[in-house]
Amino acid sequence: MNDKIIVVDCDGVLLDWEHSFKLWMKEKGYEVKNDVEYSMAKSYEMEKPEMKKLIRHFNESATMCCLPPLRDAVKYVRKIHEELGYVFHCVTSMTLDRHANKLREQNLSNLFGETAFEKVQCLDTGADKHEALEEYEGTGLIWIEDKPENAIAGYHAGLRSLLVEHGHNMHHYHEGIALVKNWKE
Repeated sequence: MNDKIIVVDCDGVLLDWEHSFKLWMKEKGYEVKNDVEYSMAKSYEMEKPEMKKLIRHFNESATMCCLPPLRDAVKYVRKIHEELGYVFHCVTSMTLDRHANKLREQNLSNLFGETAFEKVQCLDTGADKHEALEEYEGTGLIWIEDKPENAIAGYHAGLRSLLVEHGHNMHHYHEGIALVKNWKE
C-alpha cells in the first residue's frame, strides 16, 4: 500500500457538520437544549431513533454539497497534498444514499481540490468504522478522527490515530492517540 496516504474521517475533521446540522435543525424548529454533548439526541433531548431519522434526513439533503470546512482544514489538506504528495482516503459515516454520497464527494472536491481525495467511502448513518479500517490494518498510516471510539478502532488496527479536539472529546485520553486542535498541529 502507498505510504503517502492519510486516512481521514470527514465530519468534525474536514467539514463542520455540527454547525450546519444545528442551523438546519433551527430551520426545522428545533432548539439545542444541551450544547456540550456529542450525542445529538442528548443535545436536543430527543429519543435516539427520532434523532437518527433527522440526522439521516439531513445527511441525505442537498446541504451535503456545501458544508463549510472545519477550522484550518483547507489550507493544510491542500498543502499536505500539493507540497508533500499525500493523497487522502476518506471514511465517513454519512448515508448509503448514492446521490448524497456524490454531493459529499463534490463538497470535498470543491474545497480541497479535485485530486486530494483518492477514495471516499461512505458508510451508513452513524456506522462504526472497525470494518472499513480493516483495509488499512497494520499499515501504520495516519488516521484522523473526532469520535474517540473510531480513533481507538484505528489504533487497534495498527494505524497512527489522531483525535481532532472538540468539546465532546477533549477529556478522552487514550495512550497512543494524540489529541490535536487543528490541522496545523
